[in-house]
Amino acid sequence: MSRYTTPVVFALFMACFPVGCVGKTVTGLFKSEVAREQNGQFITVFMYQGDNGLLVNRLHDVPLAVEKESRLLLYTNIQASSLDNLSCSERLTKAKIIIHLTDEEHNQTIPRQPSPSIWQALYVDRYTCREGGPIPAHGDVGFTLLLLNADSAGNPREHFSAEEAGLHSFYCLLLLAYFVAGCVYVQPLFQALRKGGPMLTALQVLSAALALQGGSALCNYIHLARYSRDGLGLPLMGSLAEVLDMGVLLLWEQYSEREHHSFHTQSSVAGGLLMLLRVVMALILASVLYQIISTERSALKRDFYLSFSKGCFLWFLCHPVLAVASVLFNQHQREKVVTIGVVLCQAISVVVLYQLFLSRSLYWEVSSLSSVSLPLTMSRGMSRGRY
Repeated sequence: MSRYTTPVVFALFMACFPVGCVGKTVTGLFKSEVAREQNGQFITVFMYQGDNGLLVNRLHDVPLAVEKESRLLLYTNIQASSLDNLSCSERLTKAKIIIHLTDEEHNQTIPRQPSPSIWQALYVDRYTCREGGPIPAHGDVGFTLLLLNADSAGNPREHFSAEEAGLHSFYCLLLLAYFVAGCVYVQPLFQALRKGGPMLTALQVLSAALALQGGSALCNYIHLARYSRDGLGLPLMGSLAEVLDMGVLLLWEQYSEREHHSFHTQSSVAGGLLMLLRVVMALILASVLYQIISTERSALKRDFYLSFSKGCFLWFLCHPVLAVASVLFNQHQREKVVTIGVVLCQAISVVVLYQLFLSRSLYWEVSSLSSVSLPLTMSRGMSRGRY
């Protein structure tokens, strides 16, 4: 097997470090009507860090942009709520950088950032702050905006915003670990599944959860790998990763959240409900296990249930706990702390449960436990009623 494993591992390792990449890409239309309604058309946000940050703007109709006196306003470290409280004229004075859109392509260097800083881009023109009066039907100005951080060599080619930097390499290394672990353990696991026994259902559930988690990691890697090249990625793969990792509420979140983000951050209402659901499930499990352990006389069975509860609680509670704890970190670190922490905690949870059910000594000692004695199973209540 090593003959075939080594080239694949090497290929996965090399894929972790792409040679070059293009920045985050935003395409659309500069609309005078929207700019007037919103006192400036919101374009995008990006978190720059370090030196050599770059914003590249490309126009599709330069004469029209010049006729409209089109400008791109860049703000840094200004909350959206604070910006909303400013009048149209005040917004112009608060802009850190004003880019006059008079060329087909404009390269704007971002000043050195001593710490990661959020920059917002707004579009205005000669009609934005003019009260009353119609806007001539000139049409809209098409644009393409590239936002770039410096890579490890100091060149502005890194598309990831500061809070996303490193996630691509993390998922690549995670897939590498899955692949190596699969090569080592897939055969004994398959043999354990073929033998059956009282723990068969538990092993099947664990294997399904691990397969879904691995599929989610693969989809995230594919999305981020594409994102590193064109700044757009494959949103379908990102959505598929969410569906594989969790439940139906994420479909709701897809309609309410359009920006590229890591789904583990989940700052929307649907994301909050998902974390609440995890806490509720953990409480239900704790209640059932408490009733079982308090009446169980066998010390072996009590130890079994306690080990089982540790793995389950780690799976259910890691996300809510990390989401709360992330407020202690800087803003550019929060997404990475939650994402990496949740993935690693869930992987550790699966390993703990696998060890519990595959340990030869413990497995054979508790083999007298039938599947109906496990918590949260329908047949358990039915069996007790029968006797």
